[in-house]
Amino acid sequence: MACDLILVLDAQSPREVTPTLKSLQGTVHWVKVGLEMYTACGPDAVREIADMGFNVFLDLKLHDIPNTVAKAIESAARLPIRMLTLHTSGGREMMQWAAKARQQHAPSVLLLGVTVLTSMSAAGLAETGVADTPPNQVVRLGRLAAQSGIRGLVCSPLEIAPLRAALPPDVVLVTPGIRPRDARADDQTRVMTPAEAAAAGANYIVVGRPIFKAPDPVAAARAILAELESHRGQMSDVRGQT
Repeated sequence: MACDLILVLDAQSPREVTPTLKSLQGTVHWVKVGLEMYTACGPDAVREIADMGFNVFLDLKLHDIPNTVAKAIESAARLPIRMLTLHTSGGREMMQWAAKARQQHAPSVLLLGVTVLTSMSAAGLAETGVADTPPNQVVRLGRLAAQSGIRGLVCSPLEIAPLRAALPPDVVLVTPGIRPRDARADDQTRVMTPAEAAAAGANYIVVGRPIFKAPDPVAAARAILAELESHRGQMSDVRGQT
């Protein structure tokens, strides 16, 4: 299974990261715009980054009544985006409305359900009233999302295998919490290396600080991509021997 890299833009404006983005053109193809940048700059940030040739993953984690989420997806369809997130805890009806809005207004956009935030531990989840473990809650909400027409999920690396076992094989898994072996975990509590996540079945890995904080961001991105390509080659060799 092929796995690609998504670069997180942890900044308030595209201009803060433009030099790095320009250096990464042709190396990295996907970038993630989150709440920080979108709140500061709005849709113009998305357009500016897309104009640089990147595929944009807009991470807004929509969570509201069904009609409002559907209208938000209709609005987002006017932007040059390829992925958009919503919270699966919004429930079946909200996700069904979202899936219908995507089909009608944004068929080229992949909706991704967010189950349990990768920063949450079992203790943190329990404080919200969920007594189950993060992996069990992820699978529960992942099944609900798939049943509701959502064709992708954001999940921590440690939940990839359980989701692959529980869901249809065409569900796309986008995985933050990825750290090269020599990088700090920062605020992620459930992490893996790029190769480990790819081996588990991730379609995309999401990486930010290990690239942006590296002395040479281009070299750091290329090292991650090389690790993913090496894993792909190893899997091809294994298939060829069977």
